[in-house]
Amino acid sequence: MSVSPRVIGIVGSAGAFGRWLTRFFEQRMQLQVIGHDPADATSHSPEQLLEQADVLLFSAPIRHTPALIAEYVQASAGREAGRLWLDVTSVKEAPVQAMLASQADVAGLHPMTAPPKSPTLKGRVMVVCEARVQRWQPWLNELCAALQAECVRATPAHHDKVMTLVQAMVHAGHLAQAGVLRGYAAELGDLSALLPYRSAAFELDTAIISRILSLNPAIYEDIQFGNPHVAPMLERLIGQLQQLQAQVLQGDDAARAGFRQQMLQANRDAFGEQVLGDGNYTFERVGYLLADLTERQSLSVHLPEDRAGSLRALLHVFEQHQISLASIHSSRTPGGEVHFRIGFVPGSSDMAIAAAAAEVDDSGIGRVLER
Repeated sequence: MSVSPRVIGIVGSAGAFGRWLTRFFEQRMQLQVIGHDPADATSHSPEQLLEQADVLLFSAPIRHTPALIAEYVQASAGREAGRLWLDVTSVKEAPVQAMLASQADVAGLHPMTAPPKSPTLKGRVMVVCEARVQRWQPWLNELCAALQAECVRATPAHHDKVMTLVQAMVHAGHLAQAGVLRGYAAELGDLSALLPYRSAAFELDTAIISRILSLNPAIYEDIQFGNPHVAPMLERLIGQLQQLQAQVLQGDDAARAGFRQQMLQANRDAFGEQVLGDGNYTFERVGYLLADLTERQSLSVHLPEDRAGSLRALLHVFEQHQISLASIHSSRTPGGEVHFRIGFVPGSSDMAIAAAAAEVDDSGIGRVLER
């Protein structure tokens, strides 16, 4: 027999993902949400969550989550039977194992993103570890559909091993690059002094570095220290760099041949032509986007009415002012609004662009955000 929740309880409701999930459950699924968080004195007590919540979701720091779950198991004392317990941490084995000590249905979720500005996880991946799901399977499927994520099923053990490559290795590599950049700053200047010399690859790498250093440092710390598979991966990563260093120091034709074979050809063969072709095409598409974003003459416009023909009406304004477009891209503002960034061909009239922007604002077609 399937069940549906009336109340969602979030442990860690004041955190970034806790706040996002609260909005999601309330606004997208029309469910009542109660939460507990030590950072919020007005939040509910753990006892209230255990008493009232049909679904209990743990959204706490990785390093504290298993012990926190154990406390809830002890306090619940069997009341959780027939309910659903979830977690959204970046490491799955320990939290899921802790939840399995309860009598609830259990699944571990891992959204592969920081809390997005959008109302759902559309376009993002979410790993789903269904450890013990029986009565709640239909509703869990409904939750995944409502989140609009690309859901990937995995065991907790497989998830954690994969995350050493997908998360820990990527973060470690970029943090190491950040340290090297910092070390060269006195000689060559800081990042802002290097970006005028950028390649697309350098710009992408420094964007990732900036992203990592801009978000919650505790998350990145726990991804490295909270996953037992990370240390062996780092040993392999260091080994690859040491091999490259030795070849460069040797510097002769034999070393170059070794580099071509071990670093280039062997990896090409291992990845395969199709994967490399798809990845290279993705890089080229991102490169075109980065080039578009450098256009000097551009406007960013929000269309307040989500209706058919809105974009056509906006573009008609530029046509009427005889302004040719070079590019158009959609993205989200920090406030979560969808906006269109429109670039114009070089040499477009600044006066014509200003007149078109004024018409867009005055007509109510859209709201100009940036000029």
